[in-house]
Amino acid sequence: MHEFTLRKMVTIHEETHHDGGPAPAEPRRKAAVLALVANPFAGHYAEELQPAMEALKPLGRMMTEMLIEALDGTEGIDSYGKGALVGEAGEVEHGALWHVPGGYAMRERLGKALAIVPSVMKLGGLGTTLDIPLGHINAAYVRSHFDAIELRMGDGPRADEIMFALAMAKGPRVHARMGGLAADEISRYDGLR
Repeated sequence: MHEFTLRKMVTIHEETHHDGGPAPAEPRRKAAVLALVANPFAGHYAEELQPAMEALKPLGRMMTEMLIEALDGTEGIDSYGKGALVGEAGEVEHGALWHVPGGYAMRERLGKALAIVPSVMKLGGLGTTLDIPLGHINAAYVRSHFDAIELRMGDGPRADEIMFALAMAKGPRVHARMGGLAADEISRYDGLR
């Protein structure tokens, strides 16, 4: 059994009330939850990583619930993303352990969430920033929801840790006007259009 001992969690919540034009009817709300965990693969090469995803599923579910609470419930959540920042004694592939535990936890909890969860992974030390891409939960081609949230922890990840992150948002970018498929025009419900 692989141990991903949890050291620290942080919840970030931001609201955009204005972005250079008229104020939106509702502010754009984004939230993220970050977790610093021990990396059981740090410092050595392990051929088989996939079974370790199972050990991370409870963390994915817990972080998903924390996000929903930060955004005052599931109503209106229409974009999401995930990421991992692997400490220097690990490898980027260790961040890929988060695909199933993080992504599926959000998709299952949000119900009708058909689009792939945008993702980013990288290697870095203390205080390294991680930009989590955001995309619409049901259609990857909805341009108004292409966005990101910048995250960091000053004291992590340590060399033998991984910082896992999940993010969600309510509403499009403030003043989104770049055309493309609009959220109210989603028709195929195939995850794309």
